[in-house]
Amino acid sequence: MTAALELAGLQQCRGEVTLPGSKSIANRALLMAALCQQGQQTRLTNVLRSDDTERMLEALTALGIAVGIDVKAGTTVTITGCGGHWQQVPSELQLGNAGTAIRPLTAVLSATLNDQTCVLTGNERMQERPLAALTDCLSAAGATIHYLSNEGYPPVQLAGGLQAGHLSIDGSASSQYISALLMALPLLAGDSILQLEGKVVSWPYIELTVAMLERFGIRVHQIGGQEFMIPGNQVYCSPGEYWIEGDASAASYWLAAGVLGGGPLRIHGIGQASIQGDLAFAGYLSGMGGNLQVDERFIDVQGGQLQAIDADLNAIPDAAMTFATLALFAQGTTHIRNIANWRIKETDRLHAMATELRKTGAVVEEFADSIRITPPVAIEHAAIATYDDHRMAMCFALLGFAPAGVRIIDPDCCSKTYPDFFREFNRLCR
Repeated sequence: MTAALELAGLQQCRGEVTLPGSKSIANRALLMAALCQQGQQTRLTNVLRSDDTERMLEALTALGIAVGIDVKAGTTVTITGCGGHWQQVPSELQLGNAGTAIRPLTAVLSATLNDQTCVLTGNERMQERPLAALTDCLSAAGATIHYLSNEGYPPVQLAGGLQAGHLSIDGSASSQYISALLMALPLLAGDSILQLEGKVVSWPYIELTVAMLERFGIRVHQIGGQEFMIPGNQVYCSPGEYWIEGDASAASYWLAAGVLGGGPLRIHGIGQASIQGDLAFAGYLSGMGGNLQVDERFIDVQGGQLQAIDADLNAIPDAAMTFATLALFAQGTTHIRNIANWRIKETDRLHAMATELRKTGAVVEEFADSIRITPPVAIEHAAIATYDDHRMAMCFALLGFAPAGVRIIDPDCCSKTYPDFFREFNRLCR
């Protein structure tokens, strides 16, 4: 375990880096593969091996799914489908702090459990992350759900019972709730209408889910701006092999480092062919003055002179965090808007980001759903608390390009999604 990491005096970032597989895609693909027809196998390649995906793999194994991991290529995983008929149902699934595991499993198990009960729980932070928007929707549609501690939060006990019909959910908190329902509703006996209420956040992640469902043979019809029709009695079908593209959120750190460090830096695993909305980060960074070239499956970056950004980044909340630290190197005041859902992530990211940025001498204004950052004349050295949040650690690594440097406390929290991040950062940045 590394208690803290000092980074200072970095002047260049050059070479080539291959992104780990996307966490969002990996956990969706693992569950979809498990739901494929009985006995069908799906070979998933470039699977991210991190805390979050390990929690999903452990959960599927506990549910009786046959999981094969290639000994030589640990990122290749073969899943044998069960057709939604679990071989066994454990009394409890421990899901750590993996939102991309607990949310879809809550919906899918509500659709597939028959007279069985299973408790979904997680670590201390997970038990502070709200689940009510999803569970209220499921309960209204017949699912049997009991909170075991605090109302609206894990741990929850599920007992199935979800029925097809007209469902309505508040889309203003997390798109993961909507993705979870889109994965579960095709398994029901009848057709369903899913109505999204309020201003939907992170819409690209919903589009990602729909695109992935199509690859696994599931049809979802968008019949209005915020309304879907999901035919029932559908069967997940294995695509045979499924490549997990690189993590577009993780790409943001390298794109930023390539600008600050001059490049040339080539980032493999993400590009024009990506189905991830966080690819939009590259467009915003170009607009700030970054020199980027986006190919089909890689991006080249080579320096740039940065101007501040003022933008609504609701669609890319994870990647948007990188702009908060990049703001310290830009001319002018940066305003990142419509990011209220930062508050229900691994930590309250709005408050955490504001608190840590102020340590550098920046003038930071924290609002209910936005943050405004004016950089200091000279960035001051700071010991950055990471709040057991992988993205806080990776964002603040960029301060290594400031003459005063930075001290990252608990850099190992990156194991949640990118265990090798700082090893790669030290390799490429000098």
